[in-house]
Amino acid sequence: DLESHLQRCQQLSVTVLTDHQDLNNTELKTILNSAAPQQYRIRAKLRTYKPQKLYQSIKLHCSKCNSLREVPDGDDFDFILQRSAVTAPNPELHNTSWYDSVMWTTQDQKQRKIAIHFVKHDEMLQEPEDTLLMIEGGTLKEVWKLAKRFKCVIPVRSTEDDLELLDLSAPFLLQGNIKYYGCKQCSTPKPIKSLSSIAAEQRPSWEPTEIAQVLGIELLQYVFIMKFTLVDGTGALNAYLFDY
Repeated sequence: DLESHLQRCQQLSVTVLTDHQDLNNTELKTILNSAAPQQYRIRAKLRTYKPQKLYQSIKLHCSKCNSLREVPDGDDFDFILQRSAVTAPNPELHNTSWYDSVMWTTQDQKQRKIAIHFVKHDEMLQEPEDTLLMIEGGTLKEVWKLAKRFKCVIPVRSTEDDLELLDLSAPFLLQGNIKYYGCKQCSTPKPIKSLSSIAAEQRPSWEPTEIAQVLGIELLQYVFIMKFTLVDGTGALNAYLFDY
């Protein structure tokens, strides 16, 4: 894996880090005093790399405002779900022209009220693997269980007039084991009924980019970022790796 490979690189006295076999080696001192952009071939030692843990290299990037944010952990999502479950589902928002609703009360001490809204296509429910559903009042475990069975899961809560997305610190969409996030700064969330336009399509694909667009969400992309410090005795150069 990359981590053990980087550790091996650190142990070597000199590592060739770029290809460009047609170019002569250039000292880091020369590169540091040159104007970019130019192409060089170097021989350098890898002094340090960050982050130390590979999973910390994954960030969320907004291509619109160019911001980066950490990928929230499951505890953050669980807390937001618990907070939203305090508001009971609004029965007046159930069973509309474009989704069917099911509601029940849990048997535990908390007696949570959970509502699941199954989006219809041509007034019919689709097969689970093609279905988008919205859930109110669910726990993290329940949301993941649904995400394994159905194509798309959107956590929501009730207002007086419509269902709405949760705080954008939480994923606005789950598909399989992937969580999709929106940029807090660039998104202008629209009412959930905006989804009915996709449900009315001839063959709804429920693609995350299309869902994000109709919901007014600026979709964040997962990116891989690392910083390497290279030395060759003449200077030290920071090199950054940034890739989708």
